[in-house]
Amino acid sequence: MSQEVMVLQLFKRLYSTRQQVFKNDIRALEAARIKINEEFKNNKNEASSKKIEELIKIGSDVELLLRTSVVQGIHTDHNT
Repeated sequence: MSQEVMVLQLFKRLYSTRQQVFKNDIRALEAARIKINEEFKNNKNEASSKKIEELIKIGSDVELLLRTSVVQGIHTDHNT
């Protein structure tokens, strides 16, 4: 699989995970969207295959961390 395809798949997975993890939290959804876009834009001109592989690994690790470690609380009442 080409690196371009892997990068695009990672981008889509991060966006999907963002939607699941931060569902109904507009501020967190927006902050995550901005951060994802910023990181991909900052590295869009990277030409080194080795560096791209490292960035894909980091992105995959972040996606896994978001899916498995982030907990969102819901405020339901004054005392809870």
